[in-house]
Parts: sequence; C-alpha cells; structure tokens
Amino acid sequence: MIPFADGRLILHPGRVARIEINAPDRRNAMSRAMWHAIPSICSTIEADQSVRAVLLTGAAEVGATFSAGADITEFEEVYATTETTKEYNAMVRRAQACLRILDRPVIAVVAGACVGGGCGLALAADLRFAAHEARFGITAARLGLGYSPEDTAQLVEKVGPARAKDLLFSARLITAEEALSIGLIERIFPGADLLTEATAYAEGLANLSSFSIRATKATINRLASHDEAVSAALHATFVAGFEGPDFKEGRAAFIARRKPSFG
Repeated sequence: MIPFADGRLILHPGRVARIEINAPDRRNAMSRAMWHAIPSICSTIEADQSVRAVLLTGAAEVGATFSAGADITEFEEVYATTETTKEYNAMVRRAQACLRILDRPVIAVVAGACVGGGCGLALAADLRFAAHEARFGITAARLGLGYSPEDTAQLVEKVGPARAKDLLFSARLITAEEALSIGLIERIFPGADLLTEATAYAEGLANLSSFSIRATKATINRLASHDEAVSAALHATFVAGFEGPDFKEGRAAFIARRKPSFG
C-alpha cells in the first residue's frame, strides 16, 4: 500500500493494481493535491512491469460515492485569479490525460455517485463497471461552468453528440441502467459483487498478451482522437508485434491447441 496526497489516494500494488480514492469525509471529492498526485501514481505503475491491469475505485467504506467531483471547498482558492484558474485546470487535465494514456488497461469501478470531475476520472479510464445503485452526472450547468473540451471529447466519444448534449444541458443524474444503455458504462453488477467481478475481469486481462493490450489501447485512443493521419509510430508498433515474443507464443499455442502462456 503506497499513500499519495496525505493518504487521500492509495495505490495498492499487485498484478492487478488498485488506485483508491480515499477521502470519505469529502465524499471522495478530488482536492488539488489529489489531482496533482495522479501523474506520480501513473508513473509508479508504469515503472512496475509486474502490473498488468489497474482498477480505479472509491474508498471501500464510502460505498455511496465513487467521487463527488472536484472539492468545492477549494474553489475560492483555485479559481481566485486567472492564473490560479489556468494552473488548476491544467492540473486536472494532466491527471486525466495520464490515466487515459497509462499503458495498462484501467477500469473504473463505480459504486454510488460519480459526478462532475469524478465522472471525468471515470471517462478517462478504458472501461467503466458499475453497481446497480450507481448514479452518473455532469453538473457544470448547475455551477454556471462549461465542461472542458477534453472532458467533453471523452464524453462524446462514449455516448455520442446528442446524448452528451442531453447530459450537459440538463445536469441530471442518470441511473446505471441508463448509463449502460447509452454507452457510458460497459457492465453492471450487484453492489456486493462489483469489486469481485471487476477484479476477475482484470485478472483475465492480466493473463493475455500485454503487448496486444497496450498496442490496442494506444491505437484506439489515437483513432478516437479523430486525427485522420495515423502516426508512423503506431504503425511501427503494429508491425513490431509480428516479430514479438507474445505473437510467437500465441501462434505456437494456437497451432498446438493449448492455452498460451504470456510473459
């Protein structure tokens, strides 16, 4: 267990690592220190080759909240001037970007409310699994704020333009069932089974080719950015896979009709 931001974020190392948002007294709201710590957490994970997948969760004892978003008690300070606003928003963007480009699969495990900046964190993950009781909302319209272009792009990527407008215009909370139906999340489980099911899924990913998953994540993220020019680097990564050890093992196992054993 590795604490960050005075223990408000906790990294649980392992083959399936877990980033725990641990601010129950603030409904797991994200403070400036917590946003600032996320890139360091991502760097720690990337440096540990034993980590094959990552879960992002709220503190277990909270239950009713994944994250209530940005910590509103800091708003007067972080939005005090044009410069502090710029610095704070850049910090949030960097935190989410680090999660999005982390070279391991990241699954947001959502029990309870997932609102505002908390929803932005979940959107930065590759997949979102939720409890039946989970609720999702982006309430910028209730605060007289816009939603950042980066966050909006992530939302549109998942649910499409019209549904993104509905969620942002109305600032309403939606159920897990509606979130599933519009593509905001990928799985729903009973609350008592959520973490177990998410861990089992992540363990399944950990048994597959890490090269394949990393290459797939990088390629899909690039394609989803709507940049029509696919970079030479991504193409080189694709080509390199055919000479890599994972493909050799996968091919041999396929021919032998056995389960592959990836390193």
